[in-house]
Amino acid sequence: MTGLFAMVIPVLFNPLQDSIMPGDHVDNLAVSMALSSIAFVFVLLVGRPYIEFLRRNRVGKQIRIEEPEGHSQKTGTPTMGGMMITVPVILLTLTFNLAGRLSMLLPLGVLIGTAVLGAIDDRMNLVGGGKTGMTARFKMAWLLLFSVVTAVILHFPLELTAINIPWLGRYEIGLLYIPIAVFAIAGTANAVNLADGLDSLAGGTAAVAFTAFGIIAFLQGQVHVVTFCFVMTGAILGFLWFNAHPAQVFMGDTGSLSLGAALATAAFMTGQWLLLPVVGFVFVAVTMSVILQVIYFKATGGKRLFRMAPLHLHFELKGWSETQITVRFWLIGMLAGLLGVALAMV
Repeated sequence: MTGLFAMVIPVLFNPLQDSIMPGDHVDNLAVSMALSSIAFVFVLLVGRPYIEFLRRNRVGKQIRIEEPEGHSQKTGTPTMGGMMITVPVILLTLTFNLAGRLSMLLPLGVLIGTAVLGAIDDRMNLVGGGKTGMTARFKMAWLLLFSVVTAVILHFPLELTAINIPWLGRYEIGLLYIPIAVFAIAGTANAVNLADGLDSLAGGTAAVAFTAFGIIAFLQGQVHVVTFCFVMTGAILGFLWFNAHPAQVFMGDTGSLSLGAALATAAFMTGQWLLLPVVGFVFVAVTMSVILQVIYFKATGGKRLFRMAPLHLHFELKGWSETQITVRFWLIGMLAGLLGVALAMV
């Protein structure tokens, strides 16, 4: 641990710009990896006391009646575990990844804003509560508001205005950038939220996606984005220690909304946002299963395309175990992440 701090501390007094020398590039990758490890250890240390705090205060998840029968045993499992991810990321970013790079206030603000929104929803969806969370329209309205503010900041102060297309290069798209960013940020937040239905599913695939975009940012020399992505990965992996099946805690909307929105924001900051559906293929597949289920149900007068949506519940009803589904989705996510990094290099 002393070695980790020996690499990290100098960064606090060395404001780096977006453009850095090749040697600094490698040195700061080491710092990013060290901070990722620190985030992991931090979550391990605070995880159990935080979970006990949630239990004492009866912050337990209420399971929907329409979910598979086996999910009923999850009722009362502590939720709002997303705080175990967001808090260390906030602390480490403010301490080690803000000097000289005020642009990092953007993903940090997105992380905080969506985590608060998710926490309010989780608070309204506890066992014994009178409500089952926010209405979909109310939640989407706030997500769109956060997304619009984020898109405007990306486009104007940060001057991000282009699309990078593999093999073809970079093209300016002007103000069209803003509605695309709004759609992608809000959509990714919702997609990760939909994927958060089995133990470790959303967290594991999100960790892979953040790692992929961390590598993409490294290839571009964007050290600040590399550090943010790797710290997110470390914190998520720490959370997965407690979220492994059978989960001791759920991330809730506190985690899923903030992970999705922060991932999309990081993708736009790399300029490789077109690869977001590739890297986040699992999230896209889960979301599309819900959309197709609704369309098919209405078009056929009540028939179902899948046994249940989102997609992971379909496979659960087909007889796959929760662990089988999670690991297989992780494997697909890893391959998608590798493909995304490969496309960023052409």
